[in-house]
Amino acid sequence: MSGQITQSLQLKAQQQLVMTPQLQQAIKLLQMNNHELEAYLETQIETNPLLEKADDTPRDVSVEDLGTTDDNDGATEHQFDSQWEEQGGSDAPPDSTPSSSDFDAGAARVGAGGGASFDDPDFAFDSNLTETKTLRDHLTDQLQQSMADETDRRIGALLIDMVDEAGYLRIDLKDLAARLGVTPDRLAPVLQTLRGFDPTGIFAHDLIDCLRLQLMDQKKLDAPFEKLLAHLDLIASHDHKKLASLCGVNETYLRDMIAEIKTLNPKPAAGFMPLIVQTAVPDVLMKTLPKTSGGGWRVELNTDTLPRVLINQTYYNNVCAHAKTVADKNYLSTQLNDANWIVRALDQRAQTILKVASDIIERQNAFFLYGIEYLVPMTLKDVADTIGMHESTVSRVTTGKFMGTPRGIFELKFFFTNGLVGADGTSHSAESVKMKIKQLIDAEQADAILSDETIAEILNKDGINIARRTVAKYREGMDIPTSSIRRKIVRNK
Repeated sequence: MSGQITQSLQLKAQQQLVMTPQLQQAIKLLQMNNHELEAYLETQIETNPLLEKADDTPRDVSVEDLGTTDDNDGATEHQFDSQWEEQGGSDAPPDSTPSSSDFDAGAARVGAGGGASFDDPDFAFDSNLTETKTLRDHLTDQLQQSMADETDRRIGALLIDMVDEAGYLRIDLKDLAARLGVTPDRLAPVLQTLRGFDPTGIFAHDLIDCLRLQLMDQKKLDAPFEKLLAHLDLIASHDHKKLASLCGVNETYLRDMIAEIKTLNPKPAAGFMPLIVQTAVPDVLMKTLPKTSGGGWRVELNTDTLPRVLINQTYYNNVCAHAKTVADKNYLSTQLNDANWIVRALDQRAQTILKVASDIIERQNAFFLYGIEYLVPMTLKDVADTIGMHESTVSRVTTGKFMGTPRGIFELKFFFTNGLVGADGTSHSAESVKMKIKQLIDAEQADAILSDETIAEILNKDGINIARRTVAKYREGMDIPTSSIRRKIVRNK
């Protein structure tokens, strides 16, 4: 029996999120920092004759501007806002957002459709080769592996961002400690760990310190080398006789020591891209309001780096008056729509960043007043629920953007940390709980060493709902030995 081919018609209901070109553009602008945004707008100005840079000094865009609208543009604003909020409905997790660099090649093709071919430079073979690892990434990987304490990691991340192009850390640690609200003794062990990272010599204070770290790593640092490093300037003057006398060696041995010094790397960071050690420029500024104005904080976008564009309506009207063909009129209409959309997208981006930054500042007020130990637990969902946006929107806003504060420049992601919920419903930052555990152990008496169970009971009485195993986890993360080992240490003193 031979088979028969039949045709049938079936209906199938399916939901699918369609990303319009305008919506893709809005998302691109949201996740760009101010410098990326400036480069993007330069491209748009080159391709759209109706766009131009604003020559006047841009006004401050601050949190006080939130909620202001233009009544004459209500329809356009409603259309834009509705599509902007649609992007929060994606099923993709917040951390899976593409980076702004993914859109650079297509920046000039606004409104040109969503298709892409392998002829596009983004899909070229050499564009997808493994990128050179940056120094910041290299050090951050080591930081994550070597430190379990979250506060230590945050301090370490800040120190990594302060390394200069040579690989040196020239900042005064007392000033940094004061800025973070911790003691220099709290910073010292973190820095000591960082100074053991690869490449050897990284986080040195100066050239002599850098060479010393490398000699220590090679187990060659002895008394003669210490003397040689202390009188390094005599090598340049070629006063080998005096130098040999100071080091307590003969001139032949001294020449070998100098040859050894010349094999060391005076700039440990030289093999990495210098871009990653450049000072971060804040996208958002946080300023203290005077007491005469009621005190508190003011939040505004950094207008020194925030580009502004305008639509040249006069030029549009003049060209339209001379446009004769349908193609010319359609071209001008398309360019005007694209220009209007960019202006609205920039305004919406500013409002969204300010909303997120304002909520972060309100939640982390204690940190700005008292220091890093007062960070409170905060998640993307917490901020998203408060400002009425999706977590993915908050994730895009906080990635790669920095805020200038009275305590320094921080990436917005810095302020997000997990925590514990107390018996009364109060949230406690994991970092603050760890600090309480450390303080209890530091204050324990020789004849009353606290067990993990006892520490848990004390914290529970203080309203922190924590289990013994969590205390043990935090204690181990801070490299604090068990109560039995601490008891033995006290007995042997």
